[in-house]
Amino acid sequence: MDYQMVCRALQGEQKAFSSLMRAYHESLYYMMLRMTNSTEDAEDMTLEAFSKAFKNLHQYSPQFAFSTWLFRIATNNCVDFIRKKKKAMSWSAFQTDGVSESSQQMLSQTLACDSPDPAELLIESQKSLLLREVIERLKPRYRVLVEMHYFQELSYEEIAEKNKLPLGTVKIQLHRARNFLFEILKQRGNLE
Repeated sequence: MDYQMVCRALQGEQKAFSSLMRAYHESLYYMMLRMTNSTEDAEDMTLEAFSKAFKNLHQYSPQFAFSTWLFRIATNNCVDFIRKKKKAMSWSAFQTDGVSESSQQMLSQTLACDSPDPAELLIESQKSLLLREVIERLKPRYRVLVEMHYFQELSYEEIAEKNKLPLGTVKIQLHRARNFLFEILKQRGNLE
């Protein structure tokens, strides 16, 4: 059944990939939630897993279950995410026993100076412009939530409070907004 959907998705049938997303979204989300212990990170990791799976669908081999392949992508991606997060945290907890205070200050200034080079800034700027353009195509209620969550970096709770919405509604609408963004990007060919 899944293999047929994968074949149809490879032929450009969007409903086939959407069907695969619906079939595995919940179980994948809960696996990501167990790994990250964060609803926001789990939602992001779930969307990223589906995005990577769609991008690499041509690499899927029918000798394995689609779910196994998808969950392996998600697990590897999440492990990388957790490693990066731990690495960032370990730098902040860096032990400085036996190091003079002036050396500690110099070290912290060196570590803090982690600015991207001009090429990275240009790429990030182009991604930001593309994302803004795509977000503009969302319905206003979804656009507001996406902007508050991703650009203003507000938590689900803060968004719910500011918009006088139940927390569950905010989570559901942000989930739908991410799905709409995924579909828009897919249609534009930005997920290839």
